[in-house]
Parts: sequence; C-alpha cells; structure tokens
Amino acid sequence: MTTRRAKLLMAACLSAATLAAWPAGVWAQSDYPNRPVRLVNPYAPGGAVDLVGRAVATGVGQLWGQQIIVDNRPGAGTMIGSEMVARADPDGYTMLCTTPAIAIMPSMYRNMRFDTLRDLTPVVHIAGTPSMLAVHPSVSARSVKELIAIAKAQPGKITVAASGFGTSNHLTAELFMLVAQVKLVVVPYKGGGPAIADFIGGQVDMFFNTPAALLPLTKTGRARVLAILDTQRADYAPDIPALAEVFPGFEASTWYAIYGPRSLPQALAQRWNDVVNQLLKSPQTLAYFRTHHMRPAGGTIAAFTEYHQSETARWGKVVAAAGIKPQ
Repeated sequence: MTTRRAKLLMAACLSAATLAAWPAGVWAQSDYPNRPVRLVNPYAPGGAVDLVGRAVATGVGQLWGQQIIVDNRPGAGTMIGSEMVARADPDGYTMLCTTPAIAIMPSMYRNMRFDTLRDLTPVVHIAGTPSMLAVHPSVSARSVKELIAIAKAQPGKITVAASGFGTSNHLTAELFMLVAQVKLVVVPYKGGGPAIADFIGGQVDMFFNTPAALLPLTKTGRARVLAILDTQRADYAPDIPALAEVFPGFEASTWYAIYGPRSLPQALAQRWNDVVNQLLKSPQTLAYFRTHHMRPAGGTIAAFTEYHQSETARWGKVVAAAGIKPQ
C-alpha cells in the first residue's frame, strides 16, 4: 500500500471513529423535530392551561411544520403529568406546559418521586395574568369587605374551589385566608374545568381564577367578581377593585411556562425558547393573549430559571405560614 493510500485510509478510519463517538442525541437534534411532539398539560381539559398550551402548540407547530399534540394528564395537584415529563427521555419530544403549581409542589408533598428543581428543565416563560376573586351569585357579598365579614361571622362555612391540591389558586386561597384572617374550606378538583363547573352550579361559593375564566361568567350572571388580585385595576375591567385597595401590596398571578425533562440538551431547550419568543412577537399571538387578558412574557432561559426558583421559595413560605401539612 502506498504511503498516500495509507494516509487516506487512516484519515477515513479516524473520521468514522470520531463520528461514532458522538452522542446519538447530537444527530437527533440536527433535524428536530422530525416527528410529532407531545406537550403535556397536567390539568383536565377546559382550563386556562388548555388555552395557552393549544395556542402554543398551534403556533409552534406551524413555525416548525410539525404537529405539537397537547396531552392532558390531570391528577395529584399536577404531579402525574409533571412526573411523566420529568421521567421522559430528554429528546425534546415530551415537554410540559404548566403553572405555578410546579413551584408550589415541593412544599406540598412530602414523598415526591422527583425533584422539580433537579428533574425538570425550565425552558420559557410564556405569559401571565393576575387572578380574580369571584363568588357565586348565591353569596350575598358585593365587596371583599362584605365577604370577609360573612366569613368571620360563619368561620369554615364558605367554600372555595381549587383546580387541585397545591395548585396556584389553592395557595392563593391560603394566602387570602392569612391576610384577611378568615377560615375558608378549600375544595380541590382535578383541574380548572371541573372546578368551574361546580362553581357555576353553586356547589362551591368562591373561586380564585383567571379573568379569561371568570369575566365571561359575570356577563351571564353566573358569577360575581369582587376583586382583581393585583396592585392596580385592569384597563379591561376598570370597575373591578384591586385587592391591594383593601390589602396594600397584595398580588397573586397565574403564569404559564414550558419545561423539559432533566438533562434536556441546551440546544433543544434554546430551540423551544427561541420559537416561543418568536411566537410571542406575532400580532396574532399578541391579540390572542390580549383577548384572554394575559400578558406575554418570553425572555431567556436563565431569567426564567431564576424566576422559577424565586417562586418556589415564595410559595414555600406561604405553605409554612398557613400551617399546611405536606401530603
């Protein structure tokens, strides 16, 4: 064999060995996504997460030319769907669309089979919206002060719906009880849809939820919104007082975000972050969120990771102050 042929053969062998040594994920990332992606919603169908998740799935699917399938997996305060993603292959084909429940969960459950800070990868903050406090029309209160007076006169009688144990509206109710110094009975459901259904039916007296869920009910007389849980009134509902007018500084919002499994490659996390940020700049998406009274968020992976950690610490303090015993 000539020296020239020997060198060419050696180079080819080295190249093949080098390529074979590359992680399989590197090849998979180059054409991602080349098949449908599952976006897990850990709530029952019909809630606000469906509004956000399906909008993202449609928009991202169109930008990527690939189907994004929303998969509802409710139960256990969003733990079932969240754990499914935490234990999924980190290939970008199983992602999570969720709420502050993911930051609340560590304080609410004693023997979790996964760690939300360790086993999930924060990817992108999609949007947020301040919560609202609503009562069923059968409740006589016409203001927050009247509601508090009734609750103090009849401690433990007024019921409040929650989308699940440990969800954001559950903890919002707990925070309200701490600040207002009242006792309510929290009734947990397996998602926003079932909770709204029982609230409309009068099986529960109160509900903390998003403007998109509650304002349409006020127009049909099926609910009475007493306050928006923000530091100021909203331009889309100027007649509804801010709860901060009664309790200065009181603020509670619901946010929506996407997470991936632990060890999700940085390139795939960044791809999701980039495409959602791109989606949030489109006039159609902005109009959609505006219609549902949501504020687009976006931003970097690092910024959202820091926010996730701060929310975990914040709600942990509420759980401790409320004296809730982790399940």
